Amino acid sequence: MKLNKVLSGLLLTAVVLSGCKSSQDAAVKKDVLFTIDDKPYYTDEFVRVYKKNLNLVKDESQKDLDNYLDLFVGYKLKVNKAYKLGLNENKRYQGEFKSYRSQYAKNYMTDTVVTDELVKEAYDRSLKEIRASHILFTVDENALPADTLKAYNKAVEVRKRAVAGEDFAKLAGEASQDPSAKQNGGDLGYFSVFRMVYPFESGAFNTPKGEISQPVRSRFGYHIIKVTDVRDNRGDITVAHIMVMKPKKENAEEAAKAKAKINDIYKKLQQGEDFAELAKQFSDDKSSANSGGKLNKFSSGELTSTEFEDQAFALKNPGDITEPFESSFGWHIVKLVEKFPVPAFAQVKADYENRVKRDERSRLIETSVTEKIRKKYKSKKDKKVYDEAVATLTDSVYTGKWSLPENIEEYNNKTLLTINNDKQVTAKTFLTYVNAQQRVAAQTAKPVAAAAAAFYDKFEKEQLTEYYDAHLEQLYPEFGYTMDEYRDGLLLYDLMQKEIWDKSKNDTIGLQKFYDAHKADYQWKNRADAEVFSSTAEADVKQAREMLLKGQDVAAIKEKLNTKQKVSVMEKTGVYEQDSNAIPKAVVWKEGVSDVVKDGNYYYVVKINKLLPAGAKTLDEAKGRVINDYQQYLESTWVEDLKKESAVKVNQAVFEKVKKELNQK
Repeated sequence: MKLNKVLSGLLLTAVVLSGCKSSQDAAVKKDVLFTIDDKPYYTDEFVRVYKKNLNLVKDESQKDLDNYLDLFVGYKLKVNKAYKLGLNENKRYQGEFKSYRSQYAKNYMTDTVVTDELVKEAYDRSLKEIRASHILFTVDENALPADTLKAYNKAVEVRKRAVAGEDFAKLAGEASQDPSAKQNGGDLGYFSVFRMVYPFESGAFNTPKGEISQPVRSRFGYHIIKVTDVRDNRGDITVAHIMVMKPKKENAEEAAKAKAKINDIYKKLQQGEDFAELAKQFSDDKSSANSGGKLNKFSSGELTSTEFEDQAFALKNPGDITEPFESSFGWHIVKLVEKFPVPAFAQVKADYENRVKRDERSRLIETSVTEKIRKKYKSKKDKKVYDEAVATLTDSVYTGKWSLPENIEEYNNKTLLTINNDKQVTAKTFLTYVNAQQRVAAQTAKPVAAAAAAFYDKFEKEQLTEYYDAHLEQLYPEFGYTMDEYRDGLLLYDLMQKEIWDKSKNDTIGLQKFYDAHKADYQWKNRADAEVFSSTAEADVKQAREMLLKGQDVAAIKEKLNTKQKVSVMEKTGVYEQDSNAIPKAVVWKEGVSDVVKDGNYYYVVKINKLLPAGAKTLDEAKGRVINDYQQYLESTWVEDLKKESAVKVNQAVFEKVKKELNQK
């Protein structure tokens, strides 16, 4: 992502810091290090950022304090330019920053004890994979009590029928409101931890094999869950594969060719040819072909193709291969490289903690944190104002039809809640909250006074949480540092998008001039339009060569040498540069049919139809690289231009003190 490039390139990447300000940072005196147009920038920020990034820098020149100061000043010049252009007023920028702050703040709204318990529970569940079916009775999270009860009763009724012996799949097809149930009978296949919403996951893991759960409430409604199987987690697996892609559009002829090709490759494997070599030559998965088809390690449920996973996990021993099989992407042959058991708890603890904080388990943590915030901050309710506000509520809150009183503005001058002797919340804010939340918070509490108490409890909790959240920068200096860095980084990203990246793509005249001035950097090497034939059998390649010399084409050669039972030769056609791996280095580059050459375990013959000389690439042919180089050129001259726009003054005496202090550490 370009944003990461911006931040890391300037040694100002925002990192997650520890929970407290370091003593070294606290000891740094806050003096003005430099000014830009009379705006001061201080030593404490410079020292903190330098120390934080010192071990991340690979370029030794950037560790030099003079060079680093120049980079730091350049960074601040760019950020200032972004503010001058008003990029901080952009709604997309503001929304992205708000979203990031909200996500990052979650690190400070956690309960470690509750979190640890949830992490351990998740790990214990990860040791198993459950196969379950369900029947869903949809009801909105914020539904009225009567609607919720209606859905629950339906679930209870259908569960009784299932427990009494009626076929669960048939009941799912009839009663489930999950659209897929009519096709799969409610069967969800195998899953483990984090694959389902937390309440459903808990319902499944807490139901013994062969039994049916009580109704389980999730945000989708009520589920009854039948656990049909429990097995040990299959762990992780590393495989290699050869893939022949399906045609992009439905085309029976092209599809038949793809299937025939994978079958030919499978025959070559049965003939003893090397899997990795065949993957390099013929796999359409270009991301893995060069590594012999090897894929990154994965576990059950991580891939989008269950067919691929099941075929892979069915392999027993390293080196075993599958027969060709079809997935939604194309045809595959899979080879087992290695199997890995479920990792130890210590190995996955950090990852599981992050995942726990991202899913519905986080609600349990938030509840615990809220209680701690209540203890941290004093909150005081004005009973007189509260009673006056509650008097405006009527039974219509139960149907969601209550409206704000006509004199609502009078309540804007009445303080209902005071937090930490600092924040005053008005009765109008509370009544507005009730108006927006009445269908959610009233629940079944009666009379209205009880409903009002339920509203207020939730309202006060949210106000306390908001207060805590709003003061994170003051409570935790490292949180404020990170927000400042991310805020500036976002602005710089938008600025570079506007001033550098978009310009390099859209400035056709400037791009053409840059290309003309650097044309020598964009050259084709010698190329050949060629047909390449290969086999592990020298005799087959010699026969192919004889047929080429007689003028016979690819189709005739493959028809002659390949049969349904055996693939003797494989062929590929294209335009290749002289140092390409597609053409063996031993082949003499001249038009016509080459001698038979050997490279590794394979024999080759190459027919070069036409030699294309080395020469300059056109701008269109080299456009991607030219744009990238033009971007770097624009960026290299950018800071100097910004320096001319602003008055930069460095306090050399202060800088010398900083250098002395840092060099003594």
